Order: sequence, then structure tokens, then C-alpha cells
Amino acid sequence: METLIMIAMMLAMAKLLGWVFEKLNQPVVLGQILGGLMIGLFVESNEIIREFSNLGVLLLLFLAGIESDLTEFKRVGKPSISVAGVGVIFAFVFGFLVAYPFVDFHEALLYGAIMTPTSVSITVRVLMELRKLRSTEGTTILAAAVVDDVLGILLLTVIISLLREGSIDYITIFEILVEVSGFLAVFLYFGPVLAEKAFKRISHIDLPESTTSFAIIFLIIFAYMAEHLNLASILGAYLVGLTIGQTSYRKQVENHISILGYSIFIPLFFVEVGMRIEISYILHASFFAILYTLAAIISKILGCGAGAYLAGFDLKSSLRIGIGMIPRLGVELAMLTIALSSGVIGPEGLTIAISMVFATTILTPPLLKWVYKR
Repeated sequence: METLIMIAMMLAMAKLLGWVFEKLNQPVVLGQILGGLMIGLFVESNEIIREFSNLGVLLLLFLAGIESDLTEFKRVGKPSISVAGVGVIFAFVFGFLVAYPFVDFHEALLYGAIMTPTSVSITVRVLMELRKLRSTEGTTILAAAVVDDVLGILLLTVIISLLREGSIDYITIFEILVEVSGFLAVFLYFGPVLAEKAFKRISHIDLPESTTSFAIIFLIIFAYMAEHLNLASILGAYLVGLTIGQTSYRKQVENHISILGYSIFIPLFFVEVGMRIEISYILHASFFAILYTLAAIISKILGCGAGAYLAGFDLKSSLRIGIGMIPRLGVELAMLTIALSSGVIGPEGLTIAISMVFATTILTPPLLKWVYKR
């Protein structure tokens, strides 16, 4: 019963502070994390809460996959790949170089990986206000964010797998890349056809929400398989969502999973993230945290901006795209949770990453409005 009361308290805090932050024109999840920080001052999480939170991570990545529009991605494919690819390289290198003086080599690799993905929910909101979302720049940002997330998840998968092995060698790297490539090939080439046939048969089961239930079953099975292959479970979750997103059952599954995810599990995940933060780390923000946050901002402006310029955009458009790719949010926190669960990073890493998430999400809207109004 105590756990149920705690869940009720966490959900209430998530919704109330999420609403307050939305009224302040700030990301809802920042309010949820702050709510978790406040709850964490009085009570600690337990195993049941952590399992609920883990399911929230998987549902979050599943929905990120199902919302990825491969058709739109192909339309602006080359520019977006250039923007995302160069941006990921810059972010990883900046993150690694900033972290290496403060932590060991292996953990510095992880900090580099965590810096790579982009969360464009904040950028999308600003571009909608400016009526620039459907511009070439806006579409390129959206597609590049999808590539960013995929590359970031793959990079984290490789690094966590390497850290679990305890050493880095070319044979291990080759084996991991083969496993990841095989996973991608199966899902992208065979997955949509098999998923369409499977859900067509499942739809004949005359029970409430059978399609939704089997979508969750597939999500958990393939997340477990990815983990069993020494890959990150979030990779399996993302690819299941991406596969189902290419079927005729996309909207049905997405709508029902969104209701389940955003009403219970995903808010619990963000609140539980807040509960893990040590308040003492925030009160004594380290030089490392400040440097890491600055590197996160500069690396995306330079990296994604350079990628856009190489793809044929002029300097002004390249700067707009670079700034639009600054925000970090959901995928980064999901990656961080996996790293924490794997034991390859400590709680101080969570505080450093949260500082980076707060700064990038708060600074992006004014920067983006400024660069468009120049």
C-alpha cells in the first residue's frame, strides 16, 4: 500500500508541476523532474517504482520510434544525414574532451555519447510560433533529430557493451556493430511486413485492446532480446516502435500507447529521475557541469551548423539549424537511466546531465527567436 501511495503522490506531483511549467512556457518534463527532486528529499524510490520507471523509458523510446516519419526522412535525407552526422561527431568529441580531465577514459566515452541526441520538442514549439516549421530548415531539423537519436542510441549501445566487456578491442567493436546492423536490417527490411501480418491476425482476437497489449508484448520481448545481446534495451524499444510506425496500425497503437504511457509510466520515469538527483550536487554545481553544459551548446551549433553548410545551406540557415538542434531532453535521460542501471556511471553523472538538459531547453527558445528575427 505504501508503494501505491507513493505512485499516487508521484503522479500528482508530475501533473501539477508539469502544468505550472507549461504555463511558464517551459518543458513539462522539467517540472516533473523538479517534482521528483522535491519528493526525493523525503522518501526514497524502491524496486517496484524503478521497474515502473524502466517501463516508462521503454514506452518513451517506443513512441519516439513510432512517431518517426521515414517518408519525410527520405525526402530531406541527405541534408539531414549531413546535419546529424557532423553534429553527432562534434557533440561526442566535445563531450569526451570536456569529461576526460575529470573522469576516467571509459566514463568519458559515455559522457560523449550522452551529449549526442537532440530533442526538438522545444524547437518545434518555437518554429510553430514563428510559422517556420514547414520551411526547409524546419523539416531538416526534424529529420536530423531522428537521425541524431538513432546514432546516439547506437553509439550508447556500443559504448555500454564495450564497458560491460571491461576492455576495448577491435574484435569486440566489430561484433557489436554486426549485432546492431543485424538488428537494424531485420527490423527495417522485414519488420514492417511481419508486423503488418501479425497485427492483422491479432486484430481478430475479440478482446479489449488486444492490439495494444501485443504491441507492449513485442516491445518488452525485443527490449529484452537487445539487452540479452549486450545491446541497450532502448535500441530494441525504439526499433519496435519504428517498425510498427510503418504499418497501417500505427495510429491505433500510437494513440493507445500514448494514453497508457503519458498517464502513468512516462511521468513516473521523469519523477523518478528527479528523485535520484543528489541536492548537494546541485547546490555545489561543479566546474565540470558548467563546462559540459557549454560544450553541449557549442558542439551542436558548430557541428550541426557545419553539417548544414556542407549540405548546401547558407550561413544564416546553417546557424538557424545549429541552434534548433541544441535542446536535449527525453532520449538523453533515457540513455542516462540505462547507463545508471548498467552501473557504468554514478549519481553525480545524473546531476551533470540534468544541468545540461535544463540549460539547453531554457536557452534554445530565445536564441532561436533571435536568429530568425535578425
